[in-house]
Amino acid sequence: MADTPQQPQREPIFNVPRVIAILIGVMWVVHIAADLALDDYGLGNLRIWFAFIPDRITNSAQWQGGALPLLWTGFTHAFLHVDYMHLFVNTAWLMVFGTPVGRRYGASGVLAIFLLGALAGAIVQSIALLFSINQFAILLGASGGVSALTGAAMRFIFEPIVVGKDPETGDPVALGRRTATLAGVFANPRSRTFIIFWMGLNLLIGFAPFILGASVAIAWEAHIGGFVAGLLLPSVLDGVARRNQRP
Repeated sequence: MADTPQQPQREPIFNVPRVIAILIGVMWVVHIAADLALDDYGLGNLRIWFAFIPDRITNSAQWQGGALPLLWTGFTHAFLHVDYMHLFVNTAWLMVFGTPVGRRYGASGVLAIFLLGALAGAIVQSIALLFSINQFAILLGASGGVSALTGAAMRFIFEPIVVGKDPETGDPVALGRRTATLAGVFANPRSRTFIIFWMGLNLLIGFAPFILGASVAIAWEAHIGGFVAGLLLPSVLDGVARRNQRP
């Protein structure tokens, strides 16, 4: 009997973990549905109930729902976006830095980092507004969560691959990349350069009103808050993984 030739397998164009694809899908579905189904009044109500509004913390009586939406808007603001360009940029950034984190920590790790990063961004944004001349803002967008995934990726993507031996054959086997300590992240010239560039870019956005004489509607404080949270969280996730492996 003649062998049947096998069809070559097609590689997906975007080979991202499922959890990243789901996050991106949810963000796009929410944005497209709101764009198609809501008028300006409906869109305003959507943002009032699901975007993060720091002013609720001190002036809750002036807002629909009072302080109650603060229980969820620290997370839900990450799934709302200003426009399609805002959504596209966050989608691209999420694919780039969420993919290695997803492959390392799985769906639960990605969701923990993304959601806690979004919350950290909202908290830092609220603190920053206390020292700002313009003390009103509505925070929406996945930037805080995406920044957290970027910070988490800094803990391992620039580290060398650890090589071990197969217990049966003795052949060398790639075991993955180790998680760097916080000191190690800044000792590594590649991760240090990336962090300096990333932080510098966000600080430049923050000083734009003084340099350009005009404000830029980018929540750079939330970016930094999410990024710092992301830098710290791999230590927690690795610790949980080690405890789960103990007999």
